[in-house]
This record gives sequence, structure tokens and C-alpha cells, in this order.
Amino acid sequence: MSTASAPLVLLPGMGCTAALWAALDLPDAPLTPVLEQPSLDAEVDRLLEVLPERFALAGLSLGAIVAMALTRRAPERVSWLGLMSTNPYPPTEGQYSAWAAQRSALAGGRSSRDLQAELLPVLLSPRSVSDRADLVEQTLLMADEVGATALDAQLALQASRIDERDGLRQVRCPTMIIAARDDALCSVERHQEMRGLISGSELLIIENCAHLSPLEQPESISRAINQE
Repeated sequence: MSTASAPLVLLPGMGCTAALWAALDLPDAPLTPVLEQPSLDAEVDRLLEVLPERFALAGLSLGAIVAMALTRRAPERVSWLGLMSTNPYPPTEGQYSAWAAQRSALAGGRSSRDLQAELLPVLLSPRSVSDRADLVEQTLLMADEVGATALDAQLALQASRIDERDGLRQVRCPTMIIAARDDALCSVERHQEMRGLISGSELLIIENCAHLSPLEQPESISRAINQE
């Protein structure tokens, strides 16, 4: 991707901040808004108001779900699309239940760090959890920065998702799809399906990596965004 003609916007996943992208080697500083609205439509409305008229757009997990919806709503504003560690399907009953339980836990006084700590085994690979104390702490610090109020809004946003597959069939901008081989939340197979839905898109599978690929494999993500 060339960002010479359009700024790059990076949307983080749930419980994450701009620190998710801090280790990337990019030619220009990206725009890194954090998700804060309690519904998908409201978040897309907000971003369309604050972002430049035209931009390159990439997101991870929930950030990629918002990126899909934004591209569906305003395709003329997106010059390039990157979708990482994500899922275009609507929520399942199990997901609704899990998100409701997390919201109840927050309302009961548990912190965003507490919830993030429970998710560490699926956010990072086992090797990173055991050997990379810096990545573990960075993952937890992001949750601290997001805080309980914004995380509750992100959980509500999750529950407002829709099936994005029809929208993906309409994507016409250059698109890079990035999957992590060891991602227990968003399978490689889902990303392969997305590759089939978006005409002309590319698929990159990153080895030795779990859900938070920009933390675990920043070099690979940088190369993919920079199209090296």
C-alpha cells in the first residue's frame, strides 16, 4: 500500500488502544482512533465525521469489523483496506452471552484489566504469554487505558454487529487480509473465506502468531501494510 496520496487510519480491537500499533515501521504516523461508541452504526457515523475525506483503512478484530462497516457505508472514502484477525459473521448466541457476562462483571466492579487478563491465552500465543512479559504487560496496560466505561461501550458495539459478507462482495478497493496461524478467536478459514468474497484481495497468513499480531509480529504487519 502506498500512503502517499491518503493518510492511514488504524482501528484497534476491543480492549486495545493506539499502543497496539506502536511497534510498526510505517513511513508516516497513522491516525489511531479508539472505538468508543456503543453501536456499530454510531461508531461509523463518528468516524466518518472526524476522519479525512479519503484515507487508507486497516483494523484488527473489532476494529476490522468497524472497517468493514465503514467501507460498506462510504466506499468512496476508502482507498485501501486491511482486515486483520477478524470475522465477518454476525454474532452467535454464545458470543452474546459472553459479552453480556463481561458487561455484568464490569458493572459489578471488575476492571478492564481483569477481563483482559482472562483473555490473555487467546490474545497472545503461549510462547509470548510465558516468555514475553513486556507483551503481556502491554496488553494489560491497553486495557487499563481503555477503562471500564469504554470497554462496556465496545462490548455493546460487539453485540450490534451484522453479517458483513454481502458487503465484502461489493468491496472494490485494493484489500489485504491478514490472518494469524495460531489465532484461536478468528480462524484462518474465516480469512480464506473473506479472500474469496473480496475480488482481487490478497491473503497473508502469519506464522507463530496469535490474535494480537501487531504486538507479536510487528515486522510482518509493517511489511504487509507497506506492501514490501
